[in-house]
Amino acid sequence: MPTPAILSTSYALAHAPDLVRYGSKPVRETGREPSLLLDLDRALRPWREVVGYPPNQVFVGNLDPRELDSIPRPWYENRLEAAHTDGPFGRMVTQAALYGLMKLCDDFDLLTIDEELAEVAAAQLDHFDHRAGRITGVPASEIESLVANEHGLPLHYQNRVAGFIRTAHEQDASLAASVLLENLACKATAVLAVSDLLRRNSLPAGRIDYLLNSGEEAVGDRYQRGGGSLSKAVGEVVGCVNATGSDLKAFCSAPVHALIAAGAMVAAGLYDYVLVMGGGSLAKLGMKFRAHLRNGVPVMEDCLASMAFLVGPSEKGAMKLRLDMTGKHPIGAGSSARAVYEALVVDPLAKAGLGLTDVDRYAVEMHNPEITEPGGSGDVPRANYRTLAAMAVLRGEIGRGDMDRFVAERGMPGFAPTQGHIPAGVPYLGHAQEAMRRGDLARAMIVAKGSLFLGRMTQLVDGVSFIVEGHTDVVAEPGFA
Repeated sequence: MPTPAILSTSYALAHAPDLVRYGSKPVRETGREPSLLLDLDRALRPWREVVGYPPNQVFVGNLDPRELDSIPRPWYENRLEAAHTDGPFGRMVTQAALYGLMKLCDDFDLLTIDEELAEVAAAQLDHFDHRAGRITGVPASEIESLVANEHGLPLHYQNRVAGFIRTAHEQDASLAASVLLENLACKATAVLAVSDLLRRNSLPAGRIDYLLNSGEEAVGDRYQRGGGSLSKAVGEVVGCVNATGSDLKAFCSAPVHALIAAGAMVAAGLYDYVLVMGGGSLAKLGMKFRAHLRNGVPVMEDCLASMAFLVGPSEKGAMKLRLDMTGKHPIGAGSSARAVYEALVVDPLAKAGLGLTDVDRYAVEMHNPEITEPGGSGDVPRANYRTLAAMAVLRGEIGRGDMDRFVAERGMPGFAPTQGHIPAGVPYLGHAQEAMRRGDLARAMIVAKGSLFLGRMTQLVDGVSFIVEGHTDVVAEPGFA
């Protein structure tokens, strides 16, 4: 049977400042206090600041995560002036390009944009998608008429109403304009990440056998909310004509569940190539905007993040996916931090005769602390690394005085947008692959946790983990990369 491996990774950031107002928290808060919308608009970042923001450069691969330690904080005040929009395994696109992608992904004429925006979008996507010429717009007067006479939402661009998304069925809440906007944005950003992954690889889209979507959208109708397959919808756009697929839902843990499932499909010989994807979560734009406003910092939840991973038979340069060392959080394990990490980290390592110091790098919940700290959530990755270090002390693997070194050597600063499934360890996979190819890293562990209790159907938490390794002919010095 083939050894499964992660062959390629792809990440994308789509700037979406004028969609922040339609994030779940901004909709609720500005509905109660309309004056907040003006404050929100004033605190949004321009495109050049988004490109130069150091964590965004890490996300697309132009900086190593640990280089953030050498950049003074706040990072939003210490931007990189020579920053690039394209990186080794990622890219950033403007809001105009995002609207254009949404228009290209719109099979039911839900979205209408004006002629000026359509022209800008088509020009920016011309080098990216051969179908960019299909992005058409209407006169501004038609947009005004739609806003005045149809059920739906106006879409803004450069201080004007430049588009409209309509409600598909007035008696179906699952097909309301707000839900369709979330789903269309998620589809478009997933298309961006997947198409980039395919462009970077010699594998034709037609060779993909199965698609697994792990995003947070709920595609469906009133009879089956969330039951639709966005995976096949994305595959149709990017040309995966021989693939089928499904959507896997597990809150923040979904990408790791999906990668393990993809690896199992390959290892079983069921499929040769499985593509795992996750589009951006529009609902989570501006989640902490009030805390950002209160603390005088920019509204940094202004980009839709997406990602894609190609899983197939192991080959040189790939990261082997160790299915024999996956971790899971059983129902009876308990929900304390220690119980969760015993199940996700200690148990799978012990099963293989390994300890915590046998992993060169851990990638946990990689939330950008500049986003979470103003709201009182603290530095999430650092807190998780401290927990792992404490467990290593309890197990006698390191001394108490070595905890800081453990965190520094085996952890990294958070750099991912706070969109649930996006920070779940997997943003590090691109960096891990590059480090393994250089021979600087031998083994990394990806750890994700999920809050099942948010659905009000259980009090349980969730968690899952896996290990990736470089080829045996590449040996790294443990603890350093």
